[in-house]
Amino acid sequence: LFLLLSLIWGSSFILMKAGLFADNGSTTLSAYQVAALRMLFAGLSLLPLAIKGFKTVAKAKLAPIIWSAFLGSFIPAFLFCMAETKIDSSLAGFLNALTPIFTIMIGVLFYGSKFDNRKIIGVSIAFLGMVLLFASNFNAHFENLAYASFVLIATICYGLNVNIANAHLRDMSATHTAAMAFAFLIPPSLIVLLLTGFFNLPLSEHSYLISTGSTAILGIMGTAIATIIFYSLLKKAGALFASMVTYGIPFIALGWGLAAGESIGLLQIAGLGVILIGVYTTSRS
Repeated sequence: LFLLLSLIWGSSFILMKAGLFADNGSTTLSAYQVAALRMLFAGLSLLPLAIKGFKTVAKAKLAPIIWSAFLGSFIPAFLFCMAETKIDSSLAGFLNALTPIFTIMIGVLFYGSKFDNRKIIGVSIAFLGMVLLFASNFNAHFENLAYASFVLIATICYGLNVNIANAHLRDMSATHTAAMAFAFLIPPSLIVLLLTGFFNLPLSEHSYLISTGSTAILGIMGTAIATIIFYSLLKKAGALFASMVTYGIPFIALGWGLAAGESIGLLQIAGLGVILIGVYTTSRS
């Protein structure tokens, strides 16, 4: 489950880029449209399972499911797409490796997790790695730093979601949890698409077909199925191990970035390595 999730989520960053930019490099869909489409495809693909879940789930579970839907999927989807309008997909994948750090910090602050010196050292090391990334060859002027901060906010949302799901949803079916979460996201996704004029676009043109098709794969595989796998991993192995899937994601994102011709230098790889050392130091028992 860990390896499969790393592969699927690691490929999501290049699919986001394909949704945003046509094969000739020009912009087709906006960040808001790609994010909303991603959630819509995920919700529709799991809707039959969601209907079955709503018939059996206790009402007390609805609130944490809604929180998990927005913090674990909806808000990060928009943040990542906005970030990738200005930063490389590989950098987004690198920064995503900070998720376990925020998982632990939120667990300590709100869920009574233990906090020791090793975790402080790990957070400090991971922060140093992040600084190395920003100092690398990604043209990190202020605008790009601001867009990279969207990814950091998304990882905080992921950290919140992991703790909420671990505390309130571990006893539920992984499939029903994911399906119901995305069902709640269908209406707001449709509203975003209507407000941004998506349905008025020339969707039959080649560039729009490529962007929409890439986003459909992202929504069904990289979101719906991946979330089911994530909740299964969470049930079997707990919050910390599930969040550590971000160990594998950056390497997949790096490979796709290289294949897409993105510029990646030694300093970026060093920054990634330092972040992973920090995550390992913080996370290990």
